[in-house]
Amino acid sequence: MSKEFKPPRGFRDFPPEIMILRKNLISRLENVFKRYGFDPLDTPAVEYWETLSGKYGEEAENRLIWRFKDPWSDKDYALRYDLTVPLARFISSHLDIQMPFKRYQIGPVWRHEEPQKGRYREFYQCDADIVGSPYPEADAEMINLIIDAVKSLGFESGFEVKINDRRLLSGIFEQELNIKSPLTIYRIIDKLDKIGIDNVRKELSEKLDKDVVEKIVGLINMKGKPDEILENIDKSFGKNVLVKNAYNHLNEMLELVNNKDKVVVDLSLVRGLDYYTGPIYEVVLKEPKIGSISGGGRYDNLAGIFSGKQLPATGGSIGIERIIDAGLELGIYTLDKKTYTDIQLIFIGQDTFRYAWNVANLLRSNGYNVKIDLNRSKEDQQRKKANKLNIPLFIFIGKKEEETKSVTIYNTKTNERINVNLSDIIDKIRNLI
Repeated sequence: MSKEFKPPRGFRDFPPEIMILRKNLISRLENVFKRYGFDPLDTPAVEYWETLSGKYGEEAENRLIWRFKDPWSDKDYALRYDLTVPLARFISSHLDIQMPFKRYQIGPVWRHEEPQKGRYREFYQCDADIVGSPYPEADAEMINLIIDAVKSLGFESGFEVKINDRRLLSGIFEQELNIKSPLTIYRIIDKLDKIGIDNVRKELSEKLDKDVVEKIVGLINMKGKPDEILENIDKSFGKNVLVKNAYNHLNEMLELVNNKDKVVVDLSLVRGLDYYTGPIYEVVLKEPKIGSISGGGRYDNLAGIFSGKQLPATGGSIGIERIIDAGLELGIYTLDKKTYTDIQLIFIGQDTFRYAWNVANLLRSNGYNVKIDLNRSKEDQQRKKANKLNIPLFIFIGKKEEETKSVTIYNTKTNERINVNLSDIIDKIRNLI
């Protein structure tokens, strides 16, 4: 028995039916990005370790980033963890670029996580970012873009956009509650969906006094319509400068959001990455429970780490892997399309192959996706293979068709069969496909 070779854990092969679906969905996202005036950018899969170091937080850098030493140069490299830090590096060396700079990027990233449903070690991120605007309208545009993008993928309903602001967290948790190690506390809160409120309370109790823990639990249970939650926050903490700045920014932003019914303010949303400085958001599906399908926020200090110049920025990412997993589970997507092929040439007898070959060339030169058997198979074998791929049109070629310079077209959807002169084949197929 031959040994079965598999990719490493957390990595996957994608057969044609999955790739066709993926490319279709990515094309829909690109159309939305372009509609909002974003242009494409690409960055390398590999970065110097020093580029990524100090940007993501202790857990990511100690456990999740794929880091390695090049044996030839003895330099430390890493696979990119996201698409945002490489963007900041790019901007730092292109400071003459027109601002605000709006880019989208779709590409793989790598994380050394424990594989599970909706979580892989190699996955694609679909990012859009605005660099150079500190204003709420840039954040509003990102929220509108993400909502339109999620809708374009077939999720018209059944999702919500959770928003918060890092300044609310800093003002309330760090200043009002006097928490000295906020990142540790934020990381515990960030696990709320995974471990539940009781376990969050337990972990917080190991770090903080009981009364502070109960205040935090009350705060992170605050979730609802933006107007109501923000007013409550302003009444309780509005004298705090950071809280007031966040309150004003979020209100201006929300005035420009098109689908406010999709948005909720959720104080349990902290976003684990260290570089966020303002509004943050996540998009979650009500079903299935697969985690967030999109996330992002404002990061005004990140590009400045590389350039030494303050460059405000905001952006978000859509996780196409979770989108696909959720869409297949909900029946929004199917894997029925197994090939891009429009037409299967089926020739009867090897002596008609040359004529069939010329017909295939004619069809391809007119823009049609055509398969022709390359294995000298019998006619019934050619037909069986084509049937398994759900190819819409078969073109049969035998002695009669070659002698009369014609073809026989069979429509697999309607079972219609017609004989067409070769000179008319393009016009006829145009009406069938």
